[in-house]
Amino acid sequence: MSLTARDLTIGYEGNIIVPKLNMEIKKGEVTAIIGPNGCGKSTILKTIARLHKASGGGVYLDGQDIHRMSTRKLAQQLAILPQSPQAPEGLSVQDLVSYGRTPYQSGFSRSTAHDLEMVEWAIEETGLASYKEMPVDALSGGQRQRAWIAMAIAQETDILLLDEPTTYLDMAHQLEVLELLGKLNKKAGRTIVMVIHDLNHASRFADEIIAVKEGKLIIQGTAEQVISREVLREVFDIETTIVTDPETKKPAILSYNLVR
Repeated sequence: MSLTARDLTIGYEGNIIVPKLNMEIKKGEVTAIIGPNGCGKSTILKTIARLHKASGGGVYLDGQDIHRMSTRKLAQQLAILPQSPQAPEGLSVQDLVSYGRTPYQSGFSRSTAHDLEMVEWAIEETGLASYKEMPVDALSGGQRQRAWIAMAIAQETDILLLDEPTTYLDMAHQLEVLELLGKLNKKAGRTIVMVIHDLNHASRFADEIIAVKEGKLIIQGTAEQVISREVLREVFDIETTIVTDPETKKPAILSYNLVR
């Protein structure tokens, strides 16, 4: 299932933030969106998830305009995990994950056997089986983020959008979350799109990287194409020393300085 933006224009109160963006998210791949703070990354993600209304152009899911789809139908095909989500106090992991089945239920209908199966699968896949009765607010940061990801994957969508999924996590928990997303991509075939700040993480975990500056797509391509001195100078105004990671064989930023 492909996700495409065509001449997508996004603004707030008449102020255009993203002018005529064209991009395609490839099916079955992990795509990272990078760029300076305030460049429009999160706004783009929210708009392609229909959480923010476009000022012009459109977003298409397998050629179908998402604004012509019902909310329920869209939620059965695309899930989004916003930055720093908050759960009600005392809500258990299992109850949080069960909310992912909402697009398949109506009114006061009870959970089906398939709903329960998907909730259990999501909890198992995220390594939270021993924590499912615990309140979400009693978990560590990494465990809490895994619980939210479990809710999103229980939604059983082909596409999963995540806005800075590693924010506020320490290095070990960042890797834990990113490796989990990689496993979901490889094992379950989920298309993953994530806004991410750490460029080395983008290089290591993404099949494709989209670099954005001032609401404009500067380049979309592989880590080798995007994580280069020239591109990073243009996008971030930094001079970088780039090496090849001996483990992943991907480009890695060893050091950087501001362009003087």
